Parts: sequence; C-alpha cells; structure tokens
Amino acid sequence: MSRTGGRCVLQIATLVAVLACTIALVPPASAHGVADDDQTFLAENAGVQVGAFLYLGAKHMVTGYDHLLFLVGVIFFLRRAKDIALYVSMFTLGHSITLLVGVLADIEANAYLIDAIIGFSVVYKGFDNLGGFRRLLGHQPDTRAATLVFGLFHGFGLATKLQALALSDDGLVANLVSFNLGVEIGQALALGLILVAMMWWRRSDAFARQAVATNALLMGGGFLLVGYQLAGYFVGGSA
Repeated sequence: MSRTGGRCVLQIATLVAVLACTIALVPPASAHGVADDDQTFLAENAGVQVGAFLYLGAKHMVTGYDHLLFLVGVIFFLRRAKDIALYVSMFTLGHSITLLVGVLADIEANAYLIDAIIGFSVVYKGFDNLGGFRRLLGHQPDTRAATLVFGLFHGFGLATKLQALALSDDGLVANLVSFNLGVEIGQALALGLILVAMMWWRRSDAFARQAVATNALLMGGGFLLVGYQLAGYFVGGSA
C-alpha cells in the first residue's frame, strides 16, 4: 500500500472511530450538549444571566456533533468565502428562528423524532455531496433552501431540550437571546477550525478520492444518528 493510500485508510478509520465513540458515549438526554450539571443550572436559574447563557450556548454548539456533521457537509465543497458565509447564514437564520420561537411560543414536539430528522439532515447532505440527487432525480434540489429548512429543525431540536427544563419566565427572553448568541459564537469557533483543516486537506492530491469516502461516512454517521434517536423513541416513548 502506498503512503498516500495508508494515510487515506488511517483518516477514514479515525473518522469512524471518533464518530462511533461519540455516539456511544453521549446519552440521548445529552444529545445536544446539555449536560446534567448544565441542565440543573438552567432549570434552577432565575433572572437575567447573560454571561452564563452565552457560555452554555457556545458549549452546546462545540459539543453538538450532529450540528457540526451537518455543517461539515454543507461547506465540504465550498471554496469561496461569500458562498460559505451565505450557507452558514441560512443555517444560522433557521437555527435561531426555531430556537427562540419554539421556546417562547411553547411549541411542543417529540425530541427523539426531531433529533432523528436532524440525523437525516446529515444523510441528506452526504448524499447530495456525492451527486446522488442528480443521478436519482436528474437535478439537484436547491441547496440553500435545504440548508435553511434543516436549520429550522436543528434549532427546534434544541428548543425541545430547553422546554423540558421548565426555564424560569424571569429574564427568559434575554437569557434565550444570550444562549442563541452563544450558539452562534460556538459555531463560528468550530467552523473556523473546520475550515482551516479543510483548506489543508484540499491541498492534498488525494482529496477528490477521499472526499467520496468521507461523504459516504458522513451518510453512515447520519444513519447511525437516525437509528439512535428512533431507538430512543420506541424504547423511551417521549422526550
């Protein structure tokens, strides 16, 4: 096996191992990065706590593997800064709308089913990157609209988690806005690191070949997330 081929196998094996360990070690209750101690803080908090909610929002995004996998798929073949900014903005818009409206309007939905749709968004993007829709349908769906729509589900997924915590009405709007801003700060930090890695990777002669395997793995990871959440739904009933 050539040195390049060996690196490719190592990278793919590492991606599989990281994905498998992440999904295995993170329980359904923490699927959106809201750990037990953070849940206790959010449930018991009263009054405006801008700094704390900024931190929790950023922590959520940095540890939100489902969001990050989707974003990796979204930016995978984007090279121009304005295209990256456009697609990330579409995702951010959708994410912000349903996070805020979902909690403030108390719109309820089963968290497992919403999270299953979020997992499907990862499958969708990997399939799209592989040119699956062009082969299957003869054309590619509007990727910007898809990013916005799936962003709505990603935001609603977190809203279902926050609703379950019965947040205090005292300072709720300010705290939610702070939390959402923290989410976007965490997204910017994580995305910056991802883009640096992607820029380095794209310089490799093997990128085109590895891109196919990586997007196939992205689809596999999405299917794992869907199955994980559906199993939680059928075993646990509601979340």
